[in-house]
Amino acid sequence: MSNFWSIWITVLTLIVIAGCFFILRKMSQNNTGIEEGESMGHSFDGIEELNNPLPKWWSYMYYITIVFSLIYLAMYPGLGNYKGLFGWTSSNQSIGTDQGIKIDSAAALEAAKAENRLSQYDREVAHADDKYGPIFDAYLATPLEELVKNKEALKVGGRLFLQNCAQCHGSDARGSKGFPNLTDKDWLYGGELTDIKTTLMNGRNGMMPPKGGLPIEESEFKGLAEYVVKLSGGEHDAALAAQGQGSFMKGCFACHGMDATGNKFMGAPNLTDDIWLYGSSRGSIIETIQYGRAGVMPAWKDILGEEKVHVIAAYVYSLSNK
Repeated sequence: MSNFWSIWITVLTLIVIAGCFFILRKMSQNNTGIEEGESMGHSFDGIEELNNPLPKWWSYMYYITIVFSLIYLAMYPGLGNYKGLFGWTSSNQSIGTDQGIKIDSAAALEAAKAENRLSQYDREVAHADDKYGPIFDAYLATPLEELVKNKEALKVGGRLFLQNCAQCHGSDARGSKGFPNLTDKDWLYGGELTDIKTTLMNGRNGMMPPKGGLPIEESEFKGLAEYVVKLSGGEHDAALAAQGQGSFMKGCFACHGMDATGNKFMGAPNLTDDIWLYGSSRGSIIETIQYGRAGVMPAWKDILGEEKVHVIAAYVYSLSNK
């Protein structure tokens, strides 16, 4: 932060605190010349204003608040570039500034740890690692086939799921448009324990290019959508679906298979079930055909580590394998 803004924030903050103090003092004194309890000469709708001082407990509470704010600002950073008497910081990772904005890096964090310059957050993480690290190491050493039967491990996996996965898949893991339901048996990349862990560890990048990257004309969209509806067992126009089958055979089978049951190695969905990631209406299907879809699942191995991913994989598997 530049010196100008540091001074600006400091002065403005202190002026506001001082202003609160003087206003409180002013309101606690009788400067009206009217005796306490007497009428102020104001009345409205039968309600008359009397000259009564502020309640003592109310005034003292605000005095205490003002004193506390001054002590807090003296001890901790809050006034511009002032670092406080304790020198506390939320991050020891700063390696420079860009237009007044701090830049953090993993390398700077490691350097701070090496020099024992740990922020409060860093110390809390280190304490948690010391306390819970052996537990997760034991979980990692347990094969997934056994871990999925461990109720305590599944509870831990459920909490990790809520913290890291529920934002996309929902707290009940049933997903939403564009985010898969993890409680059914439909898996784009396979639903075995090793498949799920691989997905969590490395992430996934699903891509269907516009028109599947095929020479499909816009006039064919309706027929192709009708054929896809037929594949999933929906009510359809037989003649229009027959036309769409010809469009499908132009190359859609290369990803979805000749029987349209999908390909887990490519993440190509099964078109013969009644499970839809982006909607089952003809409009949604045509939109998918015309513009394609791009789905990204982030890799968690560097964020959570294999120990926690191992537990989450067991939990996710248990959702669809009661």
